Amino acid sequence: MSERLRTSLAEGPHALLGKMVGEWEGTARTWFEPDALADTSPVRGTVRAVLGGRFVVHEYEGTLQGHVMQGVALHGFALGENRFETEWIDSCHNGTRIMLSLGDRPPADDVASVLGSYPAPEGPPWGWRTEVDVSAAPDALTIRHYNRTPDGEEAIGVEFAYRRVGSPT
Repeated sequence: MSERLRTSLAEGPHALLGKMVGEWEGTARTWFEPDALADTSPVRGTVRAVLGGRFVVHEYEGTLQGHVMQGVALHGFALGENRFETEWIDSCHNGTRIMLSLGDRPPADDVASVLGSYPAPEGPPWGWRTEVDVSAAPDALTIRHYNRTPDGEEAIGVEFAYRRVGSPT
């Protein structure tokens, strides 16, 4: 293992990924239009480290408007490129696509941000920015997804507000 990876695992971007590891439960909120909450439902997730902490896998299940919602995201940090990277699949938003998202800003201490895209029914693709935030507390994890218009305007699309299973509320 390189010294750079050891440092990242101990106090850098890979340490941020490590803070995500655990069993989580909370609330999923979904917006289809800006400022118009469409659904609120329970969500449960597991995040586990793989390959010695180089990556984490987030698996989750909940509902969206009464339908089962399941998903898997693989999160990592590419040291050479100095960016977070995510691959995401789910049963509600992506269909049979795998969305690849790459870091869209420099890494912050407790927030990872990546940007992917998806085809729009008409016109150019839209962006999908994901933020993973572990800044609130050791037993809190918030994952926010933002729709980004082709012009760059953003609006919240999905938010998972997790608490670590077994932690005080």
